[in-house]
Amino acid sequence: MKIGRVLRDGVDGPVPRLVSVHPETRTVLDLAAEERRRLVEAGASARRAARLAAAQFPGSLTEALETGPAFTEAVGRVLADADPAVGLPMAQVHWLPPVDPPVLRDFNAFKNHEATAPDVWFEVPLFFKINPSTLVGPGDEVVWPAGCEHLDYELELGLVIGRPARDLTPGTARGALFGVTVFNDFSARNLLRYEMEGRLGPAKGKDFSTAVGPWVVTTDELDLTDLTMTAHVNGEEWSRGNSGSLVWSIEEILSYASRSEPLVPGEVIGTGTVAGGSGWELGRKLQPGDTVRLEIAGAGWLENTVGKPDPVRWRPTPRKKAAAG
Repeated sequence: MKIGRVLRDGVDGPVPRLVSVHPETRTVLDLAAEERRRLVEAGASARRAARLAAAQFPGSLTEALETGPAFTEAVGRVLADADPAVGLPMAQVHWLPPVDPPVLRDFNAFKNHEATAPDVWFEVPLFFKINPSTLVGPGDEVVWPAGCEHLDYELELGLVIGRPARDLTPGTARGALFGVTVFNDFSARNLLRYEMEGRLGPAKGKDFSTAVGPWVVTTDELDLTDLTMTAHVNGEEWSRGNSGSLVWSIEEILSYASRSEPLVPGEVIGTGTVAGGSGWELGRKLQPGDTVRLEIAGAGWLENTVGKPDPVRWRPTPRKKAAAG
């Protein structure tokens, strides 16, 4: 099952809609529209069918997942009674980020820089949190943040939580996972290095654009331990890796994230960058206007264009250090 979000015209203007994605026919099915049709054909009034369909398939994947198994069961009923060949052409829809996460995290779990990693990296799977309001989707322009001198992509797998969970263990964690998506944790390298000296984690080095998409693929369709991952910039391959090179497994990532705090439906968790999956590791930098395409086998491709640099409109005035003693 592949679930995406698109923008469609409604009575009061464009509205987000959940769609079932069918790459084999290069079409998508508007789930609410198909459910409304199914209910009317079964005898429901048009008004009641529209209300029921909108409740079952809201424009938010988070809200849909909050209904529990009822969501995937409803998708199954729609797909059993629909013909993807008569769906909307994929090339003609306006794609949105497939998820609207209430929480967005990113781990550093791949075999990558062990030689320079601190001891704590080998002891626990480290992560930080990202502002979910900076999420961008397929085809969206990426912000070049003010003060950035080195913009970079990061090739990652995004994990989408499907049910509430807390204090998971590696033996129970997979049950909390709904699916996966392509995840590009864009980074402002010079800002990131500068901020991390304060030991509070990244802020302006990360919170400007995080790209996800093009859709979410449910875990039953993929072997998450063997997915080829590639990055192309302006059509040239820059990076290639495999999801099997994780040092901390997906189950361990979810278990640590849920320790003494809840994971919630719709939450997205990045695995961290696959080895060689960034320009920084290759000594290369993105430029304004570059097109970045990440692809993960079976999970789709995510393409974004880099925007023009934002101007610096204000700089903090440094404070004087207090005298010692």
